[in-house]
Amino acid sequence: MSSDTYDVVEELLRRMAAGDHDRTAELFAEPVDWRLSWPAEGHPAVPWIRPRSSRAEVADHFRSLEAHHVPELNGTSVTRILVDGTHAVVLGEIAQTVRAGGTAYTSPFALHLTVEDGLITRYHIYEDSLTVARALSTRTGAQHP
Repeated sequence: MSSDTYDVVEELLRRMAAGDHDRTAELFAEPVDWRLSWPAEGHPAVPWIRPRSSRAEVADHFRSLEAHHVPELNGTSVTRILVDGTHAVVLGEIAQTVRAGGTAYTSPFALHLTVEDGLITRYHIYEDSLTVARALSTRTGAQHP
């Protein structure tokens, strides 16, 4: 039901914004279909980019993401939530500041979620991975591609 999907998505966004990683992970099914729009090999400056399938791995993802950014400077915003049955698409802009070095970056994002029986079974996020990699690479003095 669409309202159930919308409610779960809103709760996910609330828990993510609150930095409650374990409670955020409780919203995910096991296994979860998890995908981030990055090359399969990931990027050495962005350690949270890797396959995930369990709630523990989901919580670890959000903990790692927070560890590399300044939560107080997170300006990520959601501009639209679109729901079609069990599917939802969240559109917005990521605005983060890297903890090491203080580099700020922004990236538009689209998050495709599927909610079944009250749990998130799909989490696919599409973002400007090059911008994120460059922002995190500046902390180590690495060269940009």
